[in-house]
Amino acid sequence: MTRRGFLGAAAALAVGRRLGAYQAADPAKEMAAVLARIKAPKFSKRVFDITRYGAKQGSSNDSTQAIRKAIEACAAAGGGRVVVPAGDFLTGAVHLKSHVNLHVEEGATLFFSQDPKQYPIVYTRFEGTECMNYSPFIYAWEQTDIAVTGLGMLDGQADKTHWWDWKGRDSSRALVASAEKDVPVAERIFGEGKLLRPNFVQPYRSTNILIEGVSIRNSPMWELNPVLCRNVTVRGVKIASHGPNNDGCDPESSKDVLVEQCVFDTGDDCIAIKSGRNRDGRRINVAAENIVVRDCTMKDGHGGVSLGSEGSGGIRNIFVDKCRMDSPHLNYAMRVKTNTFRGGVTENVYFTNTTVGQVSDSVLEVTYFYAEGDDREGRGGPFKPVVRNVTLEHITSQKSKRALNFRGYDNAPITGIRLAHCSFDNAAEENVIEHVDGLKIEDVKRNGQPMR
Repeated sequence: MTRRGFLGAAAALAVGRRLGAYQAADPAKEMAAVLARIKAPKFSKRVFDITRYGAKQGSSNDSTQAIRKAIEACAAAGGGRVVVPAGDFLTGAVHLKSHVNLHVEEGATLFFSQDPKQYPIVYTRFEGTECMNYSPFIYAWEQTDIAVTGLGMLDGQADKTHWWDWKGRDSSRALVASAEKDVPVAERIFGEGKLLRPNFVQPYRSTNILIEGVSIRNSPMWELNPVLCRNVTVRGVKIASHGPNNDGCDPESSKDVLVEQCVFDTGDDCIAIKSGRNRDGRRINVAAENIVVRDCTMKDGHGGVSLGSEGSGGIRNIFVDKCRMDSPHLNYAMRVKTNTFRGGVTENVYFTNTTVGQVSDSVLEVTYFYAEGDDREGRGGPFKPVVRNVTLEHITSQKSKRALNFRGYDNAPITGIRLAHCSFDNAAEENVIEHVDGLKIEDVKRNGQPMR
């Protein structure tokens, strides 16, 4: 190619990106490249049984210190497995250390205390805003090569009188307001009396993470929430938790993440990919990127796979492949939700080879009007979101309110949406398509008729 030709091609590509027309040359190859980088950590065969460190079965026996001692001994020895054997054990916060695999054996249930005092104040995120708050039930800060594995059960013991009743009474608005004023995180101290619920499992600023095999129930809120992490594998996890904000898996500002062969039955989004909220998300400015979700089953929930709403740091290169989504209590199969307070760029998203039984609302929604961003009455913010390059290919659905619900702005349209080889049956209402540029439809049927 001549220099002039090269510059012309580069200019055309730049224009295409601005207009949202850019597509990965081959999404399958792009996904394969992401998968090639993701490697689950390996651990020493050394075993540290928590009963050797004083853990005792029973709901009246607090094993917090015994589990802590086992983890410390494991880390000091260079790593291995901290084993929770068959039986019922009660604990407070569990803080993982590098090279430690917390292994919950089949037949074991690790119950987490209902007493907030068992969860010391740590550096964490609450719904996309950094703060000092109660420790997540299982937490890691700047660790490497960590895991939670086994066929046992993790039970958060949340219910209508423990944790869940904090919903709507918490200080989340005060937290967001402090972030808008750039109050240093060290001074955003919450915890006792503030009623901000902790997440269940949250590795923070950590690398090489494996969460495999365990079942999770009764979480205070989000179940799996890797934040600012890299190289994360979530495999074969079963989540059944129907409390408020009980998202199943929320990779947040994390890179190179694989979620596969999991089952989600949740009180909120089954999977929600995030990157920080509003000003705090823009301050940190770390995208969620290179994330693969494949061969998962989504039952009840708000969305099967959702992107946002806390996406202020950007979301890109997302691959959802060969999943199954089906429930009258699943609102959306796939969803991109943002608004003019969140802002951010969401791009290069591929939903492929997925079967949808039924959903109560739309198979795919892309909306700029989520939550407080509904600015039809002038209530919006100044940060117009960008959503571009979203592909649906080989998607089938059997029943929904709508196939598609796209709502952008006239001065900030959704761009570059492509639908190919899809079939949407028993869609009760017409599609909503408002302010979408570059919509491409190839071999798509709605209620048996070609969609144009």
